Amino acid sequence: MQLSMKKSLFFAAAMLLMSNAMMAQGTCKNGPKSWNFVEVQGGVEWTASDAKIDKLLSPIGAISLGRYFTPVVGARLHVSGLQAKGRFEALNKDYKWNFITTDADLLINLTNLFSCNVSRPLNLIFVGGLGLTDAWKNDDMKEIVTTNPNLAPLAWTSNNRLSHNLRAGLRLETNVTKPLGLSLEIDANSLDDRFNSKNNDADDWMISGMIGISYRFGHKKCCCQAKPEPVPVVEPEPVVEPAPVVPAPVVVEEKKPEPKAVVKTEKLHETIFYVICKSNPVPGGNGEMQRVADFMNKYKDAKVMVIGYADKGTGNAKVNKMYAERRAAECKDALVKNYKCDASRIIIDSKGDTIQPFTENDKNRCVIIDSEAQYTVYE
Repeated sequence: MQLSMKKSLFFAAAMLLMSNAMMAQGTCKNGPKSWNFVEVQGGVEWTASDAKIDKLLSPIGAISLGRYFTPVVGARLHVSGLQAKGRFEALNKDYKWNFITTDADLLINLTNLFSCNVSRPLNLIFVGGLGLTDAWKNDDMKEIVTTNPNLAPLAWTSNNRLSHNLRAGLRLETNVTKPLGLSLEIDANSLDDRFNSKNNDADDWMISGMIGISYRFGHKKCCCQAKPEPVPVVEPEPVVEPAPVVPAPVVVEEKKPEPKAVVKTEKLHETIFYVICKSNPVPGGNGEMQRVADFMNKYKDAKVMVIGYADKGTGNAKVNKMYAERRAAECKDALVKNYKCDASRIIIDSKGDTIQPFTENDKNRCVIIDSEAQYTVYE
């Protein structure tokens, strides 16, 4: 009855978070985004007992493979275990055993659930799941029971070592670089009464705290790029009927003056706007970048200046300086990789949020590309 009640409460909470997550996806301005990850973790666990916590701390490790289907909802297959510890205070004796737990976990990103800004560097994530635990090598407990047969019965043998596991927890996760992340996770696990080798008519509880490092891969681009400007519709010119042919009068040709060399200047000025997104889109294939590439191909000696900016209304000066530098570098990479431009002719710079080229705050999340070239014509 007690286990059934816990299962009901757990699944009710999971379904409530899942429904809220699905509703949030419908209203999130930045749209869905997905990626896969693999993670390794290490830390300590405590199997609750009447002994002091410091007497029961044991090492624990874990590895998991998962996927975030959207910025809010994810799932993972999580395998953890190593060693657990129990104690008889009356005998001043500890006993140990080995265990392994396999769980299927639901991951809800609470930061993105209640805030549609998917670019935050620190995320609070709810973990909920269920699985199965196997235990073995409880020789210490067998020795204690053999020596003190009236102290406690042996709760599990080689035939009944398996136990259910219900889990709920929270994790803090942040980015180190684009593919790598660090995490701190604390979980509460409810297991069968026999998990710690002795019965006390109540579920056993194991609390674990682990630090992990994850590798993310298989990202899908987010649907948060700026909408392209509408292409103006060019109306066809009216058809003009040719005028009747009139014989041209005989004109005596005058000697034309020699052509005069005139030096002219052509300037380039392109602006690429960004929106807030966990991974800013790398420019490529749009009209602005194509025009820059055409200009560099036309004027082989021209150099272009690529300057990144960030808006003052978001973040702080340090973070904005980083984003501005990153945007300028991404534009240069796109010109070199996607348009085969000469990297030595591209100069990048960053103004962070110290200069705001536009009065509208959001437009200052941009990269401005300028250049000029001189050419000679004969008039």
